[in-house]
Formats: sequence, structure tokens, C-alpha cells
Amino acid sequence: MSFALALGGCAAAPLERAGSLQSYDRMSDANGLVTRSQIRVNKKDLLAAKTIRIASTIFPARADVPLTEKERRLVANAISRELCLRLSERFRIVSADEDADLTVQATVTHATPTSPTASGASKALSIAKTVVLPAVPVPVPRLPVGLGGLSVEAEARDFAGFQKAAMVWARNANSISNSARVSNEGDAYDLAADFGADFAKLVTTGESPFGGMPALPPMDSIPVRFGGAPKYVACEAFGRFPGITGFAGQGLGLPPAWTDSGAKETPTSGPAPAPAPEVNSEQTLTQ
Repeated sequence: MSFALALGGCAAAPLERAGSLQSYDRMSDANGLVTRSQIRVNKKDLLAAKTIRIASTIFPARADVPLTEKERRLVANAISRELCLRLSERFRIVSADEDADLTVQATVTHATPTSPTASGASKALSIAKTVVLPAVPVPVPRLPVGLGGLSVEAEARDFAGFQKAAMVWARNANSISNSARVSNEGDAYDLAADFGADFAKLVTTGESPFGGMPALPPMDSIPVRFGGAPKYVACEAFGRFPGITGFAGQGLGLPPAWTDSGAKETPTSGPAPAPAPEVNSEQTLTQ
């Protein structure tokens, strides 16, 4: 029943191409269980890279995406912060004014807002179950209506501007794994971390992030998620994780803005590498 509810509440998010990538040639499908994606990657060159610069994620205003500027900034920064943490596992993260082997740029192409009314009803049912049946250890699935979604595209380019990895990604929230938050940007904010994890794995390993068993997070990343200082100072530009307050707020269904202060300062990406025609040594992966 839980699986049926999850599927029922997981309509496909649009897999959109917004034109922010240098190239979309030879991208191939690489879908996960609840994710639609297309990727292109040069594994050899990615594995040779040692330093990386993370540009601020772009989330432009759209008439069909009714999120405020503040809500869009919070979602975009959540992507950048997750990328910084995940990529720190293998790369040295440098600031905007330093040279880097790779520069990562992500752009949000679409977001479906969460229904605060439906999320509130889901939280009310969960609380009611806790009160009426406190001894029954069965979670209450979220109502499969009013779920939000997120679509993002991103690429990693080398110092000369050549594309070394690219991903077009889309996912909708589902009734089982995504907590209900009473806010328009609630699901997009949570899905931002999922995208950051998937793209970081593509860049770190040079392979599709889908399939196989999920890896446990490194021990040194746990203090960072609880609000501690990041491994590299450059990641401070995106602010720190909300920590215990954030976990508590998520459990209570609070809006992300109530617990997440966002970027410490407005990060700048510095001059982006100039676009250049791609060489013919790219390796395209499929799941």
C-alpha cells in the first residue's frame, strides 16, 4: 500500500532544457527509480581534476513558477551548499577568484510549488495518529496530492571552457520519502539536496549516480550537516546547514526559511570559462 501511495504521488517532473549548458549533444538517458535524467561525462578528465570552483546556482523567475525571489534564493543556495559538501569529499574547493581545474554551474529550470494546504493536512493526520495510536510504530504516508517538484541542469567545465560533465535532472516529491512542509518551496528545497548529491556523484566518479547500493556519508561530513564548519572555507559562502534546528523543523513541517539562514553572503561565481567547441573524446554513459 505504501509503495502504491508513493507511485500515486510521484508524477513526472518536466525534464527541461533551458539552454544554460554549453552543449546537449550526445546526452543519454540515465534514470533512477524516481528520477529522470540525461547525462554526458568525460570520466578520464574528471578523475584527473583536483580542484573545483562552485558557482552560485541560478534560479531565474518564471511566470509559471509561483515562487518568490526569497524562496527561489533559498532553493538555489541549498543546491550550491549540497554540491560544496559532496564535492569536498574528493576535490579541493576553491573560491571564485582562484584558478580551478573544473567549474560547476547549476541552473534551476522548473519548480512545481508544494500545496501548503495538502502538506498541513498530511501533518495533521500524522499528529492525529501519534495521539490516537501512540503504540503503533507505523508511519503515516503523506497525502499524494499537492506535491512539489524540481528540474535542474548543470555542467562542469574545465579551465579552458570545455564541458566535462553535464546533467539534465527532474524529480517530483513522493508520499513516502519526502516530508511535508507547509510552504510553497518545501519540496523543491528538499529535492535540491537530492540533485546536489546526484550531480556531485557524477562529477566525483565519472559514472551515472543511479543504480547500485547507496553509500554511507563520510564521517567528517556529519558535523557539517549539524551546522559545523565546512571542510573548505570557500563553502562558507553558501552558509552552514541548519543542523539540529533544521532537522526538527523538517519533522514539524515548518517552512525552510524558518530554520535556514541561507547564504552567509551573496556568493559570486567569478568569470565563467569561455564556451568552446567540445573535443571528440567525450564518453557517454547510460545507466
